Amino acid sequence: MGIIPIQLLKNLTEKGFISSSIPLTEKQFQPASLDLRIGSKAYRIRSSFLPQKGSIEDRLKDLFMYEVDLEENGILERGNIYLIPLMEELNLPDYIRGRTNPKSTTGRLDIFTRVITDYSHRFEDIDHGYKGKIFLEVVTRSFTIRVKPGQSLNQLRLFIGNERLSDNELRNIYDKYSLLYDDNHKPISGRDVKISDGLFMSINLKRNRLGIIGYKAKKNSAVIDIDRTEFYDASDYWEPIYPPKNDFLIIEPEEFYIFSSKERVRVPLEYAAEMLEYDAGSGELRTHYAGFFDSGFGYGARGEIKGTKAVLEVRPHDVPFRIEDNQIFFKIRYEKMMEQPLTYYGMDIGSSYFNQDLTLSKQFKKDDK
Repeated sequence: MGIIPIQLLKNLTEKGFISSSIPLTEKQFQPASLDLRIGSKAYRIRSSFLPQKGSIEDRLKDLFMYEVDLEENGILERGNIYLIPLMEELNLPDYIRGRTNPKSTTGRLDIFTRVITDYSHRFEDIDHGYKGKIFLEVVTRSFTIRVKPGQSLNQLRLFIGNERLSDNELRNIYDKYSLLYDDNHKPISGRDVKISDGLFMSINLKRNRLGIIGYKAKKNSAVIDIDRTEFYDASDYWEPIYPPKNDFLIIEPEEFYIFSSKERVRVPLEYAAEMLEYDAGSGELRTHYAGFFDSGFGYGARGEIKGTKAVLEVRPHDVPFRIEDNQIFFKIRYEKMMEQPLTYYGMDIGSSYFNQDLTLSKQFKKDDK
């Protein structure tokens, strides 16, 4: 039982459980997930929806405004809602279910995405034995972007049985692997961590090597072409945030921020993980968009890496929100792999955020102040 690893994902594709009219490529397969590709069309719609009692295509008739040809003009305007059919289709057996999440780059660009499937009452969750098309809802909130068919904005994990770890299992894993390290690359004692349906982590408001603690997205910036790598000057799109004079920082509602975790996290090869929002009981804060951590993140092949920072995508809602250094901000839920994947995060597979610190998306020049 657990998350289906890369070698078995390839096997499912060979058997036709995952298919596409355009064959899947090697680079889509990650250690514990599959990158999904956008198709050639995007439909501008009036509102979001869930097709609990019907198909997506039936609901689309009521909400359709106009069509965008992504091959000719793949511009997705900031603030608009688009529905994009994905290239991949699923024909899952009854014992397999799925869950999706935005890719890291998608989240760091403040692109809100979530998967919708026919007759579903939930976003992102794919039922056991689902058979049919997959659609992606896309709302780019800070920047207008340019995309084209075949690009990946989100990713899919598939599961057999129960992948969740109990709190006791996670504590045992923590004691065995030292899942969190500090900035001095020293393991954080298990006595000093909080575990409750996941491993709690906190935000860093102390300066990093660039002398800053985060970034705030600028509004009304130029178009960002998703295809370009290390092309844009960060200063044209982001305001740097410097350490506060006091011990706290007040972040503004409906603004978008990038911060990093206080701790450095590790994901051993027998597991994968997902970043979850920390429920403070208020609903005033969304602490992330992208959430999957592949096997080997911050760990390496044999545990030689002493943890990697998690990057937080933060958007307060309704009211200004006060945060302080080392405040609990999110948690990571560890999950079992069915078997150890044949590749791991950072193993020459094009991992964009290997050994990251406070890092913007890959479209921006590195170390730009």
